[in-house]
Amino acid sequence: MTGQRLRLTREQTLAFRRRVGALDERLPPGPGSLRVAAWAGLQDSMPRAALLSIHARVAGTKPDTWEHPVLAQLWGPRYSTYVVAREDVAVFSLGRLPEDEKGRRVATEVAGQLKAVLGGARMTDRDAAMSLGVNPNRFRYAAPTGTVLIRWEGARAPLIWSVDDPAVDPSEASLELARRYLHIFGPTTPSSFTEWAGMATRRGPVILEALRSELLAVQTPLGDAWALASDEAALRATSGRPAAARFLPSGDAYFLLQGADRQLLVPDAAQRARLWTSRVWPGALLVGGEIVGTWRRANADLSIEPWRRLSKEERAAVESEAASLPLPGLVTSVRVRWSG
Repeated sequence: MTGQRLRLTREQTLAFRRRVGALDERLPPGPGSLRVAAWAGLQDSMPRAALLSIHARVAGTKPDTWEHPVLAQLWGPRYSTYVVAREDVAVFSLGRLPEDEKGRRVATEVAGQLKAVLGGARMTDRDAAMSLGVNPNRFRYAAPTGTVLIRWEGARAPLIWSVDDPAVDPSEASLELARRYLHIFGPTTPSSFTEWAGMATRRGPVILEALRSELLAVQTPLGDAWALASDEAALRATSGRPAAARFLPSGDAYFLLQGADRQLLVPDAAQRARLWTSRVWPGALLVGGEIVGTWRRANADLSIEPWRRLSKEERAAVESEAASLPLPGLVTSVRVRWSG
């Protein structure tokens, strides 16, 4: 991490993130595209948010695409529900395994208890918790062992089951987790990585230091940051044509940011407060490469609150994108309701 820092503008930084996040142009249907879409995981803490994140990035997404065999569901960063590529389960689980002796002991003990009570079956976390006389939230501590997968549909308690230990070294998984974050959220800082991953404060900087030879020093309008050296060409590339409209669900990786990182994406403080609320975040409306409003949904009713006046062409693009959303269980077409 030496040498002169690469200076990037806000526009270059966001264009890079949209490009690597497949938000300017959708990827073709297929397992490979699903893995790329889930490169940094797809948060699914709001029911079917992961599905809508996939739809924003992969053509031909259907209501059941989140269940594709190439994908798996687990408790990932910050113990939130995530959809990840099945072959990347170790990255998003073992990559967060605590380094301290107590933390690892708790994780392995809970995983062992859970495996014993499940006996190879699938069970709701509530039923398993009743058998052990514990709070079902305790099972999340076993997630970093890589031996627990889940299926959660929102309205009911999640099904949980045990799988074999991943054949991956936890330290290597941690490095790969950092690479994933740097690629999708970069340029970024050690503290931002630490907060996203839900790790101990001192651990993120140590992991990025271990990646020293793979990092590129960058300066953004927010200050000094780091990116993967392998992404330098993409960072320098001329911005492509952004998509006309995309609906990003609550917790989507494009705006899953904290603190000062939010300022780059949404410079206006009042608008930031409307997107990153103190309660459940709304979705973000992306038009022409900029977040221009928020949205929420109740069944087939999609309510949009724009932050500026949209042109007739922009509104048409937004409504067309809304009509394409692969929302499961609807018996009628999506109805767009504009506010403001």
